[in-house]
Order: sequence, then C-alpha cells, then structure tokens
Amino acid sequence: MADSTALVPAAEFAAKNKAHFPNESSEYRQARNHLLAEEIELRRHIERVAALRRALPPGGEIPEDYIFEGPNGAVHLSQLFGDKDTLVIYSMMLGPQRAKACPMCTAMLTSWDGTARNRRERVALAVTARSPIGRLLDFKKERAWKNLQIYSDSKGDYTRSYVSADDGDVPGLSVFTRRDGTIRHFWSGEMSGEMADPGQDPRGAPDRDPLWTIL
Repeated sequence: MADSTALVPAAEFAAKNKAHFPNESSEYRQARNHLLAEEIELRRHIERVAALRRALPPGGEIPEDYIFEGPNGAVHLSQLFGDKDTLVIYSMMLGPQRAKACPMCTAMLTSWDGTARNRRERVALAVTARSPIGRLLDFKKERAWKNLQIYSDSKGDYTRSYVSADDGDVPGLSVFTRRDGTIRHFWSGEMSGEMADPGQDPRGAPDRDPLWTIL
C-alpha cells in the first residue's frame, strides 16, 4: 500500500457497515462498529509494516555457505534454495539438552506442515534445530509431518550467526535472498523477550501461525 494512497477514514467505512445479527442491542452494534474501525486500522498498519519490510536495503552477504545435516547427508545453505530466489528458515527449540521440543514451536510447525506445499510455490522453506538429524527425523515422524524439510545445525555455526550468538536454544525465523549468485540475509525476527509489553507473553508480530491469531 503506497504512502501516497488516499484512504477513506476507517470510522467512515465502519459507519457504513450493514452487518447485523439476531437480538443484538444498539450498544453492541455501536461497540462492534468501533471495533471494526480499529480492525481496519490494524489491517492497514500490517500493510504499512509489510511495505517497509519489502523496502529494506540489501542485507549482509552470508559469511559462509553454512553446512547442515539432512536425511541424505550434508547440505549447504545455498542448496536449500532449490530453484527459488528466497529461502525461509525456521529454527525450532529442540536442542540436544532439551528433553522435549518446545510446544509452541511444535504447534506452529504443525500448522506450517499443512501449508508448506503452497508456500514452496513461491519460496524455499526449511526447518532446523541443534539436535542430531536422527532425533529430528524421529520427532518429525512422531508428529506425522509430511511436508516440512528438517535439517540439523549440528555444528551450530548458522545458529550462532543468525539465531543466538551464545548458542541459546531459542526460536528464530530468518529470510535469505539469492541474486546473481550472491546470498544475502534479508530479514530476521528481532523482537526479544525483553520487548514484551506488561501482562503479555513474549512474541513477535505479525503472528506467524494462524492458530494463535484465531485463539
């Protein structure tokens, strides 16, 4: 959404809302239309943030072509692109010291497994964690994930560069681009737990998983 676009005020849109439901009170309808105006503003703000993200200048070139372990052996980060020019990597919380995978990562990736085939029409998609590949594949089988491609960052070089400098078992979402043979970092989630608002669980925005949006 271009900044120069003249937008109808959200309250004006809401005032023209024709939705009504059985036995609702006038107080409900007034409050609901006020909420509708805020929902329109939220949609617009999401679009503004997305436009700013797309307009980011080129990120830094990756310092090395990181090596991961996949089901069939070693694979470089550059190979994860396949025939796409954008690569999305999610680092899940399943480090070797963790007895069980993070339930939030698990729930989100279960949703992603259902949409991965559609996502891969536009971008390459990979999931990584610090545990050995055998453990990750066993977990993938346990969760009946069919469409997610999982790799082990067994050495931790990628994790320390783009997820946690001190090799912490934390989640991370990063996007990389490949242009004219050069791979660059494009974007990573940077909202840390220290940025959580009072009374709220730490999380980024916009939400990455429709489940949490619905709930």
